Amino acid sequence: MTSDLAVHVDRVTRRFGDVVALDDVSLAVRPGELVGLLGPNGAGKSTLLSLVSGLRRPDAGTVRLLGGDPRDARSRTRLGITPQETGLPATLRVHEVVDFVAGHFPDPVRTGDLLEQFGLTEQARRQTGALSGGQKRRLAVALALVGRPRVLLLDEPTTGLDVGARQALWDAIRAYHADGGTVLLTSHYLEEVQALAQRVVVIDRGVVRADDALDTVLRRVSLRRVVLTAPDDLSAWTGVVRAERPVSHLDQARQTLLTPDADALVRDLVLAGIDFRDLEIRGASLDEAFSEMVAAR
Repeated sequence: MTSDLAVHVDRVTRRFGDVVALDDVSLAVRPGELVGLLGPNGAGKSTLLSLVSGLRRPDAGTVRLLGGDPRDARSRTRLGITPQETGLPATLRVHEVVDFVAGHFPDPVRTGDLLEQFGLTEQARRQTGALSGGQKRRLAVALALVGRPRVLLLDEPTTGLDVGARQALWDAIRAYHADGGTVLLTSHYLEEVQALAQRVVVIDRGVVRADDALDTVLRRVSLRRVVLTAPDDLSAWTGVVRAERPVSHLDQARQTLLTPDADALVRDLVLAGIDFRDLEIRGASLDEAFSEMVAAR
């Protein structure tokens, strides 16, 4: 039943003038799911989140959040959101911003606990205008969680963060999800979705191109990765779609060959007497699966 869904988008269309941002899009997210939205810039990902959060209304179709209208404030009390662009009052101190947002919820996370979780304890009395870009991003995600939401919308949550800060946010998202929370996130970092999501929805030009479990989406791509060590450059070999070499000059003999038929490629190399070793054959990464699905349309 649709009332049992955390998020339900049913045949939604949204236009901006002559531009169709979303074209007859449907999406159902069950409670406790962690869904990653992938797509190039302008694909419609942020527009979709804006409809789910009630910031915009669809031109056609319906959107439901926890069974209610997302434009109803009662539905949004159980929603946490971090938009791509977060405006923080520059002159307020970090703990003041958290206290202010927490005051809108009946059972907020304690400010001290939240700041500690996101590594912002030392910045508690600093004005938000003096924070670094990464610290502002961490604070924005922390604010999305202060009200103990049942649904969390994250639009490019780790943009601009270094590896350590990104990993800390991943841990916070995993902890929230492990506690039963529902997460819908967009990201330009494909490895981020691959690291976090159980399910992947690929959107391109306002249309859903794929919606399935992460492993199933990866299996849909035809390319395979053949990784081997060989003295010869095999990038031009028949059947190789693309080749990669390590950035380091210490292991330039190591090569990654992308091919639609790994068995045929390896057989041809053996029959040709090519000297290679340390052979590995892997499935496609989410990056390759995404690129091929979009390019195929």
